[in-house]
Amino acid sequence: MAMYLVDGHVHLEYGELSEEYAMEFVDEAVRKGLDELNILDHTHRFFEFRPCYEHLRLYPQQDVWLDKPTHFHNSLAEYETLIEKMRKRELPIRLKFGLEVCYTEDTEEMLRETLKDHHFDFLTGAVHSFNHLLYDMSFSRELLWDRFDVNGIYMDYYEAVISCVESGLFDRLAHPDTIKMFDKYPDYDLSDTYERLCEALKRNNVTAENNTGCHYRYGHKDIGLSDELLRMIKKEGVRIITASDAHKPADVGSFIKEATLRIENT
Repeated sequence: MAMYLVDGHVHLEYGELSEEYAMEFVDEAVRKGLDELNILDHTHRFFEFRPCYEHLRLYPQQDVWLDKPTHFHNSLAEYETLIEKMRKRELPIRLKFGLEVCYTEDTEEMLRETLKDHHFDFLTGAVHSFNHLLYDMSFSRELLWDRFDVNGIYMDYYEAVISCVESGLFDRLAHPDTIKMFDKYPDYDLSDTYERLCEALKRNNVTAENNTGCHYRYGHKDIGLSDELLRMIKKEGVRIITASDAHKPADVGSFIKEATLRIENT
């Protein structure tokens, strides 16, 4: 039986919200033999979400990052117009549209208010920061990893991830264990943490991503989730979706086939 290949997480972030640019992603998905493509952009693209990021301005490096020209320069209405146009096209693959929502517990109510009048095929919750610090930027080594205990970083990260799942805002959880991207690990057993996360995912009917971005974008050995977390997610019956986290058309579908096979064989 042929595999159904899905790339559940690609971004138009570095291009225009145009049919022409979106079709570059669709065409690459077709070339890679995918059956389904899901397009979403980070909430930091849209000016409606600017207040949800102000807490990060405590640090100059993050302030500079927030003021990049690709941030807060489009409206959700522009994105919704693109979605309407794309849905009128006859395409050779299934296409869905969503948002990757940067979640913190402090901004949960702001996010809820901003999202309430907008409807997408799915909403993906993502934890990119906690304690007002981004953990996945080049400057994060200096701001976070070189200053704080790794055990504490992992504890705070997974508390934020579980809160994200428990918020009730999201259909999916982006890259659940991408905290490992710099190959730093705690010296305590993560099994209990993973179990709590899986219970929260199952209870809240949230799909977990098996996201390959950490592998091909940052050189991590895992093609998606760690073996331990993937096994536990499967054991608990949590739904899984494969995702490349592509930020450019050429990366659409990266390692999706391998990730799909790994899910089947783990």
